Amino acid sequence: MTYARLLKIPSLILLCFLCAACAPVQPWERGRLAQPHMALDPDALMSAMNDHTYVSKEGASGTVGTAGGGCGCN
Repeated sequence: MTYARLLKIPSLILLCFLCAACAPVQPWERGRLAQPHMALDPDALMSAMNDHTYVSKEGASGTVGTAGGGCGCN
């Protein structure tokens, strides 16, 4: 078997799984999906505070904001 053929088989399987996961959301189902516990980030303020503290203590740029150092109160 060639490399191209070995690559096509997993790609085809992955494509089948991705297509099977797509489904339209009916209007009466949207209320259930809009509940707070279904959100990817249920507490946005706490997540922003944690990100700010992490970036300030890390002292390296490239995450959310600029580089900093110290207590995180800047």
